[in-house]
Amino acid sequence: MTDGLFDVHLRLEKIQEKKHALMMLNQVIDWEMFRKPLETLRDKPRKSPAGAKGYDLVLLFKMLVLKTMYNLSYEEIECQVLDRLSFMRFLDLSMGGKVPDGTTLWYFHEELKETGLDRKLFEAFDDFLRGHGFEARKGQIVDAAIVEVPRQHNGKEADEKIKRGEPVEGWSDARRSQKDVDARWTRKRGVLYYGYKNHVEADVEHKLIRDYAVTGASVHDGQMLEGLLDKSNRDREVYADSAYHSAERLARLEELGFQERLQEQGRRNRPLSEEAKVRNAIRARIRCRIEHVFAAPTCWTRDALIRVIGLARARCTIGLRNLVYNMDRFRILSTVTQRT
Repeated sequence: MTDGLFDVHLRLEKIQEKKHALMMLNQVIDWEMFRKPLETLRDKPRKSPAGAKGYDLVLLFKMLVLKTMYNLSYEEIECQVLDRLSFMRFLDLSMGGKVPDGTTLWYFHEELKETGLDRKLFEAFDDFLRGHGFEARKGQIVDAAIVEVPRQHNGKEADEKIKRGEPVEGWSDARRSQKDVDARWTRKRGVLYYGYKNHVEADVEHKLIRDYAVTGASVHDGQMLEGLLDKSNRDREVYADSAYHSAERLARLEELGFQERLQEQGRRNRPLSEEAKVRNAIRARIRCRIEHVFAAPTCWTRDALIRVIGLARARCTIGLRNLVYNMDRFRILSTVTQRT
Protein backbone atom coordinates (compact mmCIF):
# COMPACT_ATOMS: atom_id res chain seq x y z
CA MET A 1 0.00 0.00 0.00
CA THR A 2 1.43 3.40 -0.98
CA ASP A 3 1.33 6.48 1.21
CA GLY A 4 -0.98 9.32 0.33
CA LEU A 5 0.32 12.81 -0.37
CA PHE A 6 -0.57 14.15 3.09
CA ASP A 7 -0.29 10.97 5.20
CA VAL A 8 2.91 11.96 7.02
CA HIS A 9 1.60 15.48 7.62
CA LEU A 10 -1.66 14.11 9.09
CA ARG A 11 0.25 11.75 11.36
CA LEU A 12 2.41 14.59 12.65
CA GLU A 13 -0.73 16.61 13.34
CA LYS A 14 -2.10 13.72 15.41
CA ILE A 15 1.12 13.66 17.45
CA GLN A 16 0.67 17.37 18.09
CA GLU A 17 -2.95 16.90 19.15
CA LYS A 18 -1.96 14.27 21.71
CA LYS A 19 0.12 16.92 23.51
CA HIS A 20 3.21 14.72 23.60
CA ALA A 21 5.68 15.85 26.29
CA LEU A 22 8.34 16.57 23.66
CA MET A 23 5.99 18.77 21.67
CA MET A 24 5.09 20.64 24.86
CA LEU A 25 8.78 21.21 25.60
CA ASN A 26 9.17 22.84 22.20
CA GLN A 27 6.22 25.10 22.93
CA VAL A 28 7.43 26.39 26.30
CA ILE A 29 11.23 26.50 25.81
CA ASP A 30 13.07 28.93 23.57
CA TRP A 31 15.96 26.71 22.47
CA GLU A 32 17.77 29.65 20.91
CA MET A 33 18.77 30.77 24.43
CA PHE A 34 21.42 28.03 24.32
CA ARG A 35 22.92 29.04 20.98
CA LYS A 36 25.25 31.75 22.29
CA PRO A 37 26.99 29.57 24.92
CA LEU A 38 27.09 26.63 22.50
CA GLU A 39 28.76 28.71 19.80
CA THR A 40 31.81 29.10 22.03
CA LEU A 41 32.63 25.52 21.01
CA ARG A 42 33.30 26.82 17.50
CA ASP A 43 35.40 29.79 18.48
CA LYS A 44 38.51 27.79 17.58
CA PRO A 45 39.93 28.87 14.20
CA ARG A 46 39.39 26.41 11.36
CA LYS A 47 42.47 24.97 9.68
CA SER A 48 40.83 25.26 6.28
CA PRO A 49 37.60 26.75 4.86
CA ALA A 50 37.11 23.50 2.94
CA GLY A 51 34.74 20.79 4.13
CA ALA A 52 31.41 20.76 5.90
CA LYS A 53 30.78 23.34 8.64
CA GLY A 54 29.23 20.82 10.98
CA TYR A 55 25.76 20.24 12.33
CA ASP A 56 23.70 22.93 13.99
CA LEU A 57 24.78 23.11 17.63
CA VAL A 58 21.25 23.50 18.97
CA LEU A 59 20.25 20.37 17.04
CA LEU A 60 23.12 18.42 18.66
CA PHE A 61 22.16 19.77 22.09
CA LYS A 62 18.52 18.75 21.63
CA MET A 63 19.68 15.26 20.64
CA LEU A 64 21.61 15.12 23.93
CA VAL A 65 18.42 16.15 25.72
CA LEU A 66 16.65 13.18 24.12
CA LYS A 67 19.55 10.87 24.94
CA THR A 68 19.47 12.01 28.57
CA MET A 69 15.70 11.84 28.94
CA TYR A 70 15.50 8.27 27.64
CA ASN A 71 18.95 7.12 28.87
CA LEU A 72 20.00 5.88 25.42
CA SER A 73 23.44 5.13 24.02
CA TYR A 74 24.84 7.28 21.22
CA GLU A 75 24.01 4.61 18.62
CA GLU A 76 20.52 4.09 20.04
CA ILE A 77 19.62 7.78 19.93
CA GLU A 78 20.72 7.98 16.28
CA CYS A 79 18.49 4.99 15.41
CA GLN A 80 15.56 6.35 17.41
CA VAL A 81 15.72 9.75 15.71
CA LEU A 82 15.75 8.03 12.32
CA ASP A 83 12.80 5.87 13.32
CA ARG A 84 10.46 7.95 15.51
CA LEU A 85 8.30 10.76 14.19
CA SER A 86 8.00 12.38 17.63
CA PHE A 87 11.79 12.62 17.91
CA MET A 88 12.09 14.08 14.41
CA ARG A 89 9.35 16.60 15.15
CA PHE A 90 11.07 17.58 18.41
CA LEU A 91 14.30 18.20 16.49
CA ASP A 92 12.53 20.04 13.64
CA LEU A 93 13.82 17.47 11.16
CA SER A 94 11.99 16.43 8.02
CA MET A 95 11.79 12.80 6.84
CA GLY A 96 14.67 13.53 4.50
CA GLY A 97 16.67 15.57 7.03
CA LYS A 98 20.23 14.52 7.80
CA VAL A 99 20.59 13.02 11.30
CA PRO A 100 23.90 13.38 13.20
CA ASP A 101 25.48 9.98 13.81
CA GLY A 102 26.37 8.54 17.21
CA THR A 103 30.07 9.35 16.86
CA THR A 104 29.37 13.02 16.12
CA LEU A 105 27.15 13.22 19.19
CA TRP A 106 29.83 11.54 21.33
CA TYR A 107 32.41 14.16 20.28
CA PHE A 108 29.91 16.93 21.02
CA HIS A 109 29.24 15.49 24.48
CA GLU A 110 32.99 15.28 25.11
CA GLU A 111 33.37 18.95 24.18
CA LEU A 112 30.72 19.90 26.72
CA LYS A 113 32.60 17.91 29.34
CA GLU A 114 36.03 19.34 28.53
CA THR A 115 34.85 22.96 28.44
CA GLY A 116 32.49 22.72 31.42
CA LEU A 117 29.75 24.05 29.18
CA ASP A 118 27.16 21.72 30.72
CA ARG A 119 27.22 23.89 33.87
CA LYS A 120 26.85 27.10 31.84
CA LEU A 121 23.84 25.63 30.02
CA PHE A 122 22.29 24.73 33.38
CA GLU A 123 22.84 28.29 34.62
CA ALA A 124 21.45 29.77 31.39
CA PHE A 125 18.24 27.83 31.87
CA ASP A 126 18.07 28.85 35.53
CA ASP A 127 18.21 32.49 34.40
CA PHE A 128 15.41 31.70 31.95
CA LEU A 129 13.31 30.21 34.78
CA ARG A 130 13.81 33.22 37.02
CA GLY A 131 12.97 35.54 34.13
CA HIS A 132 9.65 33.72 33.69
CA GLY A 133 8.61 34.21 37.31
CA PHE A 134 9.99 31.01 38.81
CA GLU A 135 12.36 32.51 41.38
CA ALA A 136 13.52 30.37 44.29
CA ARG A 137 10.99 30.75 47.12
CA LYS A 138 9.71 29.24 50.38
CA GLY A 139 13.08 27.88 51.45
CA GLN A 140 15.29 25.17 50.05
CA ILE A 141 15.79 21.42 50.36
CA VAL A 142 19.21 19.77 50.17
CA ASP A 143 19.67 16.05 49.58
CA ALA A 144 21.78 13.56 47.65
CA ALA A 145 21.03 10.49 45.55
CA ILE A 146 23.34 7.69 44.52
CA VAL A 147 23.78 7.33 40.76
CA GLU A 148 25.09 3.89 39.93
CA VAL A 149 27.52 2.98 37.16
CA PRO A 150 28.46 -0.54 35.91
CA ARG A 151 30.32 -2.30 38.72
CA GLN A 152 34.05 -2.87 38.44
CA HIS A 153 35.67 -6.16 39.48
CA ASN A 154 39.26 -5.21 40.17
CA GLY A 155 40.19 -7.40 43.10
CA LYS A 156 40.77 -6.36 46.71
CA GLU A 157 44.37 -5.20 46.27
CA ALA A 158 43.58 -3.07 43.22
CA ASP A 159 40.54 -1.55 44.95
CA GLU A 160 42.65 -0.52 47.94
CA LYS A 161 45.17 1.21 45.65
CA ILE A 162 42.39 3.00 43.78
CA LYS A 163 40.98 4.28 47.09
CA ARG A 164 44.39 5.69 48.00
CA GLY A 165 44.79 7.25 44.56
CA GLU A 166 47.73 5.02 43.67
CA PRO A 167 48.31 3.55 40.19
CA VAL A 168 47.57 -0.15 39.74
CA GLU A 169 50.54 -2.03 38.33
CA GLY A 170 50.05 -4.49 35.55
CA TRP A 171 47.21 -2.66 33.82
CA SER A 172 47.76 -1.95 30.13
CA ASP A 173 46.76 1.45 28.73
CA ALA A 174 43.77 -0.16 27.02
CA ARG A 175 42.59 -1.77 30.27
CA ARG A 176 43.20 1.38 32.30
CA SER A 177 41.03 3.40 29.89
CA GLN A 178 38.12 1.06 30.67
CA LYS A 179 38.52 1.27 34.45
CA ASP A 180 36.62 3.83 36.49
CA VAL A 181 39.00 4.91 39.24
CA ASP A 182 36.75 7.77 40.42
CA ALA A 183 33.56 5.85 41.25
CA ARG A 184 33.29 4.60 44.84
CA TRP A 185 31.47 1.96 46.84
CA THR A 186 29.02 2.95 49.56
CA ARG A 187 26.50 1.17 51.75
CA LYS A 188 22.96 2.43 52.30
CA ARG A 189 20.46 0.57 54.49
CA GLY A 190 22.63 -2.52 54.27
CA VAL A 191 22.83 -2.50 50.44
CA LEU A 192 26.08 -1.90 48.54
CA TYR A 193 26.12 0.64 45.70
CA TYR A 194 28.88 1.64 43.27
CA GLY A 195 29.05 4.97 41.49
CA TYR A 196 28.59 8.65 42.22
CA LYS A 197 26.37 11.00 44.21
CA ASN A 198 24.19 13.75 42.84
CA HIS A 199 23.99 16.40 45.57
CA VAL A 200 21.19 18.85 44.78
CA GLU A 201 19.53 21.91 46.24
CA ALA A 202 15.93 22.58 45.18
CA ASP A 203 13.54 25.36 46.09
CA VAL A 204 10.47 24.35 48.09
CA GLU A 205 7.80 26.14 46.05
CA HIS A 206 8.62 24.95 42.53
CA LYS A 207 10.74 21.81 43.13
CA LEU A 208 13.30 23.14 40.65
CA ILE A 209 16.98 22.25 41.06
CA ARG A 210 18.90 25.46 41.74
CA ASP A 211 22.37 23.99 42.26
CA TYR A 212 24.12 20.64 42.28
CA ALA A 213 27.47 18.94 42.83
CA VAL A 214 28.70 15.51 41.75
CA THR A 215 31.08 13.41 43.84
CA GLY A 216 32.05 9.80 44.38
CA ALA A 217 29.35 7.79 46.17
CA SER A 218 31.40 7.51 49.38
CA VAL A 219 31.38 11.28 50.08
CA HIS A 220 29.15 12.04 53.08
CA ASP A 221 26.06 14.08 52.23
CA GLY A 222 26.70 16.66 54.96
CA GLN A 223 30.09 17.67 53.52
CA MET A 224 28.38 19.34 50.56
CA LEU A 225 25.70 21.27 52.47
CA GLU A 226 27.30 24.71 52.73
CA GLY A 227 28.46 24.79 49.11
CA LEU A 228 24.91 24.18 47.84
CA LEU A 229 23.06 26.81 49.88
CA ASP A 230 21.15 29.34 47.77
CA LYS A 231 21.43 32.84 49.19
CA SER A 232 19.02 34.19 46.58
CA ASN A 233 16.09 32.20 47.97
CA ARG A 234 13.52 34.63 49.39
CA ASP A 235 13.01 32.49 52.50
CA ARG A 236 15.83 31.34 54.76
CA GLU A 237 14.63 27.87 55.82
CA VAL A 238 16.90 24.94 54.95
CA TYR A 239 15.37 21.44 54.96
CA ALA A 240 17.45 18.27 54.95
CA ASP A 241 17.39 14.77 56.40
CA SER A 242 19.21 13.60 59.52
CA ALA A 243 22.45 12.89 57.61
CA TYR A 244 23.06 16.65 57.59
CA HIS A 245 22.32 17.14 61.29
CA SER A 246 25.33 17.99 63.45
CA ALA A 247 26.16 20.68 65.99
CA GLU A 248 28.82 22.12 63.67
CA ARG A 249 26.45 22.44 60.70
CA LEU A 250 23.66 23.90 62.84
CA ALA A 251 26.06 26.58 64.10
CA ARG A 252 27.28 27.30 60.56
CA LEU A 253 23.72 27.70 59.24
CA GLU A 254 22.93 30.16 62.01
CA GLU A 255 26.14 32.06 61.27
CA LEU A 256 25.15 32.35 57.59
CA GLY A 257 21.68 33.60 58.48
CA PHE A 258 19.71 30.47 57.59
CA GLN A 259 16.99 28.85 59.69
CA GLU A 260 17.66 25.15 60.10
CA ARG A 261 14.86 22.71 59.46
CA LEU A 262 16.96 19.55 59.60
CA GLN A 263 15.55 16.18 60.58
CA GLU A 264 16.71 15.00 63.99
CA GLN A 265 17.84 11.49 64.78
CA GLY A 266 17.81 9.58 68.03
CA ARG A 267 20.95 8.00 69.44
CA ARG A 268 21.58 4.89 71.50
CA ASN A 269 20.20 5.49 74.97
CA ARG A 270 19.07 8.97 73.82
CA PRO A 271 15.77 8.51 71.99
CA LEU A 272 14.01 11.45 70.40
CA SER A 273 11.69 13.43 72.61
CA GLU A 274 8.03 13.75 71.70
CA GLU A 275 8.65 17.38 70.71
CA ALA A 276 11.45 16.30 68.34
CA LYS A 277 9.19 13.67 66.76
CA VAL A 278 6.53 16.31 66.11
CA ARG A 279 9.15 18.64 64.56
CA ASN A 280 10.39 15.82 62.34
CA ALA A 281 6.88 15.02 61.15
CA ILE A 282 6.19 18.66 60.25
CA ARG A 283 9.51 19.07 58.43
CA ALA A 284 9.17 15.75 56.61
CA ARG A 285 6.03 16.98 54.81
CA ILE A 286 8.16 19.60 53.08
CA ARG A 287 11.47 17.74 52.87
CA CYS A 288 9.83 14.81 51.05
CA ARG A 289 9.32 17.04 47.98
CA ILE A 290 12.95 16.41 47.06
CA GLU A 291 12.14 12.73 46.48
CA HIS A 292 10.07 13.72 43.44
CA VAL A 293 13.20 15.32 41.96
CA PHE A 294 15.19 12.09 42.24
CA ALA A 295 12.31 9.90 41.09
CA ALA A 296 11.80 11.73 37.79
CA PRO A 297 14.77 10.23 35.85
CA THR A 298 13.64 6.73 36.80
CA CYS A 299 10.15 7.51 35.53
CA TRP A 300 11.61 8.62 32.17
CA THR A 301 14.05 5.76 31.67
CA ARG A 302 13.09 2.92 34.03
CA ASP A 303 16.85 2.65 34.60
CA ALA A 304 18.80 5.33 36.47
CA LEU A 305 22.16 3.64 35.81
CA ILE A 306 24.58 5.74 33.75
CA ARG A 307 27.25 4.12 31.59
CA VAL A 308 30.22 6.45 31.86
CA ILE A 309 33.81 6.19 33.04
CA GLY A 310 35.36 8.84 35.28
CA LEU A 311 34.19 11.74 37.42
CA ALA A 312 34.38 14.32 34.60
CA ARG A 313 31.99 12.36 32.38
CA ALA A 314 29.73 11.53 35.33
CA ARG A 315 29.58 15.21 36.30
CA CYS A 316 28.59 16.21 32.76
CA THR A 317 26.05 13.41 32.36
CA ILE A 318 24.42 13.98 35.76
CA GLY A 319 24.49 17.74 35.20
CA LEU A 320 22.58 17.29 31.94
CA ARG A 321 20.12 15.02 33.75
CA ASN A 322 19.51 17.80 36.29
CA LEU A 323 19.02 20.30 33.47
CA VAL A 324 16.55 18.03 31.66
CA TYR A 325 14.65 17.53 34.92
CA ASN A 326 14.29 21.33 35.22
CA MET A 327 13.09 21.54 31.61
CA ASP A 328 10.44 18.91 32.17
CA ARG A 329 9.43 20.46 35.49
CA PHE A 330 9.06 23.85 33.76
CA ARG A 331 6.81 22.17 31.17
CA ILE A 332 4.56 20.90 33.96
CA LEU A 333 4.54 24.21 35.83
CA SER A 334 3.71 26.09 32.62
CA THR A 335 0.80 23.75 31.91
CA VAL A 336 -0.59 24.25 35.42
CA THR A 337 -0.20 28.03 35.08
CA GLN A 338 -2.09 28.04 31.77
CA ARG A 339 -4.96 26.05 33.28
CA THR A 340 -5.34 28.49 36.18
